[in-house]
Amino acid sequence: MIRVGVDVGGTFTDVVLDRPGERIVVHKVPSTPADQSEGVVKGVTEICAMAGIAPADIDMVLHGTTVATNMVIERKGARVGMLTTRGFRDILHMARHKRPHNFSLQFDVPWQSKPLVKRRDRLPITERLAPPSGAVEVPLAENEVREAAELFKKRGLDAVIVAFLFAFLNDEHERRAKRIVEEVMPDAFVTTSSEVVNVMREYERFSTCAMNAYIGPKTSLYLKNLESRLRAAGVDAVVRIMQSNGGISTVENSSVRPVGLLLSGPAGGVIGGKWTGEAAGEGNVITIDIGGTSADISVIQDGEVRIKNPRDTEVGTLPVLVPMIDIDAIGAGGGSIAYLDKGGAFRVGPRSAGADPGPAAYGRGGTEPTVTDAQVVLGRLDPDQFLGGDLTIDEGLARAAIQSHIATPLGLSVEDAALGILKIINNNMALAINANSVAKGIDPRGFTLMGFGGAGPLHSAALADLIRAKDVISPLQPGITAAMGLLVTDLQYEYTHSVLTVLDTATEAELDELNARFAALRAEADAQLDADNVPAEARIYKKVAECRYVGQGFELRADVPDEPLTLANKGAVIEAFFTTHKKVYGHAFRDQASEVITLRLVASAATGSLHVEPLAEGGRHNPEDAVLYRRNTRFDDGEHETPRYRRGDLLAGDTVSGPAIVLQHNSTTLVPPGWTASVIAHGDLRLTK
Repeated sequence: MIRVGVDVGGTFTDVVLDRPGERIVVHKVPSTPADQSEGVVKGVTEICAMAGIAPADIDMVLHGTTVATNMVIERKGARVGMLTTRGFRDILHMARHKRPHNFSLQFDVPWQSKPLVKRRDRLPITERLAPPSGAVEVPLAENEVREAAELFKKRGLDAVIVAFLFAFLNDEHERRAKRIVEEVMPDAFVTTSSEVVNVMREYERFSTCAMNAYIGPKTSLYLKNLESRLRAAGVDAVVRIMQSNGGISTVENSSVRPVGLLLSGPAGGVIGGKWTGEAAGEGNVITIDIGGTSADISVIQDGEVRIKNPRDTEVGTLPVLVPMIDIDAIGAGGGSIAYLDKGGAFRVGPRSAGADPGPAAYGRGGTEPTVTDAQVVLGRLDPDQFLGGDLTIDEGLARAAIQSHIATPLGLSVEDAALGILKIINNNMALAINANSVAKGIDPRGFTLMGFGGAGPLHSAALADLIRAKDVISPLQPGITAAMGLLVTDLQYEYTHSVLTVLDTATEAELDELNARFAALRAEADAQLDADNVPAEARIYKKVAECRYVGQGFELRADVPDEPLTLANKGAVIEAFFTTHKKVYGHAFRDQASEVITLRLVASAATGSLHVEPLAEGGRHNPEDAVLYRRNTRFDDGEHETPRYRRGDLLAGDTVSGPAIVLQHNSTTLVPPGWTASVIAHGDLRLTK
């Protein structure tokens, strides 16, 4: 099976092609922000030519996209209408009555100042369900639903959500209202809260549903355009989309539930980092994916990707109750712009030059200095070797930008100003790494720092020094790691149902009810996997109970045994919850009762793996055969004549002493003075000090 992974970044689109028995082929093309599918199709067709195959030979395309995320950040989504239970029109406005900044008198409340659904488009409907059974207390006023839909149609709205109180107990009213809206507005994107996230907490459920509709029309249109462009280019392959939880999904499912794609882009990098760590024998890894626009940070502990606690799953400060890999993103990358603020302070980022015009050195009209320009001025990026020579960069333009905007105003040399740019951006990233690790109980001293993305290996050693990581790994293909991650992930869906059951006192009848709920979730999963033509023997199911102590506000995930829950084995779930609580918070109250809030079924199926042939054994030290040339390069301790090694010529067991620079098409690895790079069996580089 020939598979292609495509990851779209802010500056470049990364492509990797894998075919049985052959070496992987990697490629980079500039991203096309106006329509990401243009860059995707260009990258796929060009990599086919590089591999000597026809586009029709591809069996599967796996894609990580930032389309949904960008819409939320830029607030460029659809116009959404909302039907909700009478008396609860302002749930999205009131939220949880939390102040984003407790002591600020001028703070902004994003869910009020930039709402996903304007108040005029939130219309109340007469209906009511009664907890805890979901019995109908007030019938649905169907005439009101129809009148509201007619008004939405007149206003030209693109999407409509139906979000009723207690719909997670009984979705009868939501389903009926949806059918009526679809009759009136056949071209609108219509969704219900019970379809998107069938759990309790009305604000979070309504917000997640609103987010799904806000990004739905444009995301589904993008995915359809992508498929049609690929077909027009001769690619008749199955297309799968990366999800926020680290699994992949179909185009059809992603079009209906695009809210699951909000971390689609960075999720592939974490999965690729996990796979690289396993190959290097490292289960504890801090990953940082540094591209042109942002740096995405995550932690892999004991070989497991960390999933965010439901209370932390938000995008653009809005809650989104879908499973997400624990990733923190900051505006720090090769395109981050250095500037002096109004007070004269020296700052770098988060504003980025992006793909267009890009850094000044690209010669595309950019005049502001960026991190990439600093690397060029310091001799760490060679103009004739950038992207293997595919992209010519101009050192003179980089120097001029730093000189005029930073060096002259501060009375510094251009080189010192460039070093200052790197020190600021590295400290910004180190603070963000500590927020994702130290602040969450992780000691970086026992972890390997893995830097990837086009700019990752240029910063890794400096970042490892700042956070005191034990060592550094530069993956085999750093600039393509996120795309490679797409090829080692599984098809994955998650289904949920809210319950309220105290496990300690649960009776056999209550446990039977939980088992029945799990069975219903599995039936949903099987229906989806049947539609995906996944054979029964390839399906994997994992049962999870989201638990809390009775009276707590939020819950944690606890594994549930594969067999049905009984009085004999319910203690295993309680123990799993205690273990997770201790891991997250440092303690567990074993004398307190545990309560199940949500049942979750994770259904997955393997789509294939990625095979990389081990390198031939070398065992050489500073092998001259791999040296391309030597050039002066500026480091913190001064200027050094620094050899450039061609990464493809390094063999397993080879070591390179710093200062050195290891070149390859998609990235550059910096080995500073005092550091040594060792080549691991499959070609990954381990840097130690």
